[in-house]
Amino acid sequence: MIRQRPLHVLWTLCLLLALGACSQDGHAQQAQDRAGVRPDSTQEPSRGSVALPDFVPLVREYGDAVVFVEVRQSARSRLSSGGAAEDPLLEFFRRFGIPNPEQFGEPSPAPVRGAGSGFIVSEDGYILTNAHVVENADVVTVRLTDRREFDAKVIGTDRGTDVAVIKIEARNLPTVKIGNADTLEPGQWVLAIGAPFGLENSATAGIVSATSRALGGDSYVPFIQTDVAVNPGNSGGPLFNMNGEVVGINSMIFSRTGGYMGLSFAIPIDVAMDVRKQLIETGRVVRGRIGVTIQDVNAQLAEVFGLDKPRGALVSSVEPQGPAAKAGLKAGDVILQINDQPIERANELAVAVAKLKPGTQAVLSVWRERKERELQVTVEQMQDTSEQRAATMPQAQREEAKLGLAVRPLTEEEKKELNTDGAILVERVTSPAAEAGVQPGDIIVGVNGVTVQSIEQLRKIVQDAPKTVALLIERGGAQVFVPVPTK
Repeated sequence: MIRQRPLHVLWTLCLLLALGACSQDGHAQQAQDRAGVRPDSTQEPSRGSVALPDFVPLVREYGDAVVFVEVRQSARSRLSSGGAAEDPLLEFFRRFGIPNPEQFGEPSPAPVRGAGSGFIVSEDGYILTNAHVVENADVVTVRLTDRREFDAKVIGTDRGTDVAVIKIEARNLPTVKIGNADTLEPGQWVLAIGAPFGLENSATAGIVSATSRALGGDSYVPFIQTDVAVNPGNSGGPLFNMNGEVVGINSMIFSRTGGYMGLSFAIPIDVAMDVRKQLIETGRVVRGRIGVTIQDVNAQLAEVFGLDKPRGALVSSVEPQGPAAKAGLKAGDVILQINDQPIERANELAVAVAKLKPGTQAVLSVWRERKERELQVTVEQMQDTSEQRAATMPQAQREEAKLGLAVRPLTEEEKKELNTDGAILVERVTSPAAEAGVQPGDIIVGVNGVTVQSIEQLRKIVQDAPKTVALLIERGGAQVFVPVPTK
């Protein structure tokens, strides 16, 4: 016989059972929480949380367009091409805070090797890298991610921006996508790919710390500052935004140890692409100048000159008879704007003027005697220096490819002054001519027993030579034959 229980008793039993189940579930949840386990790890993040970026698709799509650049240069070649102080390999060490390896003794006669990174910008083999990576190197080798290796030709270098263009003979190569550095803002995620310490195709990420950073010296670059881990070997590699676009070329770090310390700097890609275009098309980089020395305006100077806040470029000196002097600019003027571009810091004016084509008229908004006025200045061309080199230079310079020589014709005045019958002056020397003993300032009188009177005649004889040519060199009034192997 089944006994019937009152309804309120049944409800009481059900309630007790339910409370027991909840207690067990609560204890189980607490245990899982203590162990760091969540029952459903696929649930959406709570409102207000931020998901970290996923760089895998970016690296997968564009990593193959990043290359390893290896350079070789002999000690003798380094000294012949301007001395250790101007050696790009030692410049490489300096930029990364590493002690000069030659300060502890004499240069080693063995070839010195260096390495950096680069990235392919066209399917037919044009590559961007840093000037300090490849400048004056005897041999440049590019290695792709599929381990193919190519000898690279240095199309041109520009120390003013630390940008170089090199070329390999290949087709259908993977390329990067070019972005716009002007859209960058502090706090944005960026990714670097390169070969730190020779570890090829290493990816490191961080954020943009600042834009338009001035680093002094003779640079015409408004640097992108990041906290991306960049080390020796990353030099010349690309800096990507989260859209997979290259926005900069990793160029240098600030360091007390030689390693990464959270301060890395990249050249904006628009600056690099402008240099690339000029080097390929004309063989040199043309910049504008107006002939002034400028500095930043700090709070104290702003108060002295009656400015509402620190801004503009303060003119500290004006070149006599220069463009600025002719336009009426004076020391003590503060340039607040050039054409339609406001100037907040001095480096912004330097960059803006450098971009202008020589011969153009620029309108300057100038603060003088607590009033703003306008002056018109005609931009002149900045004089070429040894800081620029291009393989597309005039024919007089192209013998580097065969002999390791850069030469030019002597003028009639120079011939009289030097009292020589020679017609060709050696301006720069790399291997193999440097290893044979040829030096800058030597005069080439003849080749293989034939007197040469022109660059074209020299080029033809060298071009037809199978292995070695005998250069008749005049130095200090004496002449000597120097055998030089052709490349």
